[in-house]
Amino acid sequence: DVPPPGKSITLAMQHVLTMCGSTVAVPLLLGPPMGMSTSQIAVLISSVMLCSGVATLIQSTVGSRLPIIQGVSFSFLAAFFMIITTVHGDGSSQQLAEPESGAASVMTTGEEVTAGAAMPYIAGAVIVGAILEIIIGFSGAMGLIRRVLSPVVVGPVIMLIGLALYQAGAPVAASHWPISILTVFLIALFSFVMASKGLIFRLFPMLLAIVVSVAACGLGAMLGWFETGHPARPNLEAFANSPWVRTTDVVMPWGLPRFELGFIVAVAAGYLASMIESFGDYHACKEMAGGGDPTPSEISRGIGCEGIGCALTGVLGGFSSTSYSENVGLIGLTKVGSRRVVQIAAVILIVLGLFGKFGALAAAIPKPVVGGLYCALFGLISAVGIRQFARCDLNSDRNLFVGGFSLFMGLSVPYYFQNGGAEAVTATFPSGLDAVVNSIGQTGMAVAAILGIALDNFIPGTMVERGLVAPDEAAPTSQPVPESMSGESA
Repeated sequence: DVPPPGKSITLAMQHVLTMCGSTVAVPLLLGPPMGMSTSQIAVLISSVMLCSGVATLIQSTVGSRLPIIQGVSFSFLAAFFMIITTVHGDGSSQQLAEPESGAASVMTTGEEVTAGAAMPYIAGAVIVGAILEIIIGFSGAMGLIRRVLSPVVVGPVIMLIGLALYQAGAPVAASHWPISILTVFLIALFSFVMASKGLIFRLFPMLLAIVVSVAACGLGAMLGWFETGHPARPNLEAFANSPWVRTTDVVMPWGLPRFELGFIVAVAAGYLASMIESFGDYHACKEMAGGGDPTPSEISRGIGCEGIGCALTGVLGGFSSTSYSENVGLIGLTKVGSRRVVQIAAVILIVLGLFGKFGALAAAIPKPVVGGLYCALFGLISAVGIRQFARCDLNSDRNLFVGGFSLFMGLSVPYYFQNGGAEAVTATFPSGLDAVVNSIGQTGMAVAAILGIALDNFIPGTMVERGLVAPDEAAPTSQPVPESMSGESA
């Protein structure tokens, strides 16, 4: 259906506001470890919004053609943090000594680590991974991958996306605990207490919490509680200095992409998790829009066009994107499944991405507000992983072993690599391969995915037991589902 223009624009703004909180959170999280200034983070936020708009327009027009919003994927955060840590170390600019490990060999001797130096490596890894996603999508291989990646594997991987970010929770919130606690309280209040009392609380709980918390910070600054330089004081310097319209830093704002094999392998694990997430979102989106299940062709086009969108984000200076479950839920709430609405939302996102003042305004959100947002958001991501894991048979000792072992090693192996393990790897593996192993070892999500896939497909288990087929869809016998069965129908 095509709603009237006025109503379409209003509904489109709802989609933009719904995804805005999560989308802005990622640049605010990754910018400071890269040593970025407030002005640079503003450019990063604008780039992310632009990328989301372009990817959404492609997806809703020539991809799956479902009313589905594309935004920054949290599935890649662990890999991105590994890249940032490898390039920037503690995040400060410094002259690098002769690299000792393969992972550090991405920098040349004496090369200065400038703010945002990790972004070209992130762009390179995202572009190569996007090519892989394009091939998987348009070749129709998604059914095979879905068979290999069961909830036994996907659940622990998603859990680690949130759990691996524990260092960005309380340490950031501790910049000013009263404001951080206020932010967490407001998110809980608006999401679970007030949601039943008004549509605005049900649709925009996170956005409202951010607005109220930032207003409290502004009031504190006006009353003299937060002096200049205080973490809770909004900094509008970047807003005053940013251009109204971006003209010179739209394409490759961080420089030409750079390619490092170890980084590419680590990011590839994020793409696998992202594709599985999108696979589920396509089904939920089309069902809520009243169209039944998506066809194999729609799924293939959707995954392929997600890859195209991610490739463009590498060029436009953002991060890889995926379908947004929050906006799928919005379709269920509003009962509006028009792709025209989402296409208008994509245009709005593109305009916001080209509007420099918007990114600068978002970058002015005080640090304790961001810390409270992280504490609430990352725990929720881990809980989504638990829900995914619960789709398999939790009474099966096989599943408990595979999932538990993958989760534990996804936490333990990166700790080992970050505390002396990198040197052991360098001494064990030949040059070049050590960088790949080191990059994987520092990314808990990649470790969990590799071990989980290996064990889940090595240890015998039925499709029902592994959560690939619902019990009521299983054949009357306990025999495995025939190979001819497609991943989509599973």
